[in-house]
Amino acid sequence: MRALAALCTTLILFAFAAAATGPAAAQEAEPELIFKKSTVWKFLTPDHKLATYALDDPKIEGVACHFTVPEKGGISGMFGVAEELSNASLACRQVGPVSFKEKFEQGEEMFRERRSVFFKKMRIVRGCDAKRNVLVYLVYTDKLVEGSPENSTSTVPIMPWAGAEAPRCADFLEE
Repeated sequence: MRALAALCTTLILFAFAAAATGPAAAQEAEPELIFKKSTVWKFLTPDHKLATYALDDPKIEGVACHFTVPEKGGISGMFGVAEELSNASLACRQVGPVSFKEKFEQGEEMFRERRSVFFKKMRIVRGCDAKRNVLVYLVYTDKLVEGSPENSTSTVPIMPWAGAEAPRCADFLEE
């Protein structure tokens, strides 16, 4: 009985420590909050919301993504222990001349964020459609045991900008 109590205490402490660390450290920069809109009103606790964020691609200058994710309110949301929904929407665009800072792999993770205290993460990955010279971005969530089929895809055709020739994304793919 004491071993079970000790295990429960350890798990609770681990949960609070994981919640306190916030988003995973894999990304280079925090996304910028653009706005939040309430979807469900909660009495005396935070509302459920949709939050829209902006994120610049850390390896590709001139490309920005905006994504919207649900954020749970209520008591579990207030303490940061709610398991967030897997829904997310994504839109990426060319916002300036495109320049590649370094090579990347197909399906490489661009951004990762914890969506629950344990094991659930939202990921944004990038790839290159070499034939069409288009960057492809995918947002999805996964769990240790079972992920979600919920996803969203966005594409960025690489276009000339202010008279400069457009680079080819295929030239920056790792083999």
